[in-house]
Amino acid sequence: MILVKPSWVLEGTTDFTGKLTAIMKAGATCYKSEPQDVSAFVRKIIKRGHESVIEHVGLTVRFVVDRGVSHELVRHRLAAYSQESTRYCNYGGGVAFIIPPWVGVEPGEYHDETYTMNQLPYADLQWFVAMLNAEAWYKHLLEAKWTPQQARSVLPNSLKTEIVMTANLREWRHVFKLRCAEAAHPQMREVMVPLRDYLALQLPEVFDE
Repeated sequence: MILVKPSWVLEGTTDFTGKLTAIMKAGATCYKSEPQDVSAFVRKIIKRGHESVIEHVGLTVRFVVDRGVSHELVRHRLAAYSQESTRYCNYGGGVAFIIPPWVGVEPGEYHDETYTMNQLPYADLQWFVAMLNAEAWYKHLLEAKWTPQQARSVLPNSLKTEIVMTANLREWRHVFKLRCAEAAHPQMREVMVPLRDYLALQLPEVFDE
């Protein structure tokens, strides 16, 4: 059993200056203007509510999260997704699970509960053992000649998945508004808050609100 923490990474171009210039050029078309201060211009049009202009620029992010988080993520419809398939991926070599932020287990490879039996609080231990059992039953079903798409039925929401998401900047603003809120799921906030904060440093004109 492999236990990992969630993560994210930007894919594709990270030319944020180029993205800002592209927004400016699109917006300037509406006013037949040639702004000298690109940053000020983009801030101004967003403040005016002219957010359609930032739809011309997008970002692609690869998330490593659990299946529960990915199920929430794909509800954002103005985006493209490519996700690891439990139908075709065979985890017989070892199932990976995402460690929830409230469970005090270190990332690593584990083979039985003796590693943490004497160190974990009761509830954390129950989660840990549940993941061990899920992996064991999955492997048993593969050994019984079930296909991966059949055996996956015993895998829990904590199963690790990779999902690539592409959306325009307006949609990312919407995603952050919902998924970074205090009421959002803690595991969603675990990836979305750091991503939002990073983008606020790189594209403050769009994300520093």
